[in-house]
Amino acid sequence: MSAMAEVIDESIRNMTSNMVTKADQEKQVDFAQLKSELQLTEKNDLAMLKAENDRLVTDIEKLKQRLREEITRTQAGVRLDLNLEKGRMREQSSGQELKIKEVDTRIEQEIAALRTQIQSSKATTLQYLVGFVLDYGLQGV
Repeated sequence: MSAMAEVIDESIRNMTSNMVTKADQEKQVDFAQLKSELQLTEKNDLAMLKAENDRLVTDIEKLKQRLREEITRTQAGVRLDLNLEKGRMREQSSGQELKIKEVDTRIEQEIAALRTQIQSSKATTLQYLVGFVLDYGLQGV
């Protein structure tokens, strides 16, 4: 009988050692619930981060588009300014060429007038010379 009592006591001790107390069981339930809440929170945070990332990507694309448009407008403005400057320079160049032609014409007119004066002076000098030679020749006769 005593052996049987020992076996039963041993059995009860093994069963009680293998059994979970109510407090331990509540702790395990709390851990399971906590784990579940953490996983849910992690999923929510991940979803929020993904949504924020998508929003930021969209914002960046919008900014890129605005930058491209601004660059295009700026390039168009620079091209317009360059074309206006080219036109202004052409006008100046045309004005300079016109002035150069006017100066060339005046120089040619002055040269023609000087040639005329030289021819006239030659003729007058020749007349004086002929008159002098004739006068000198007549006085000697």
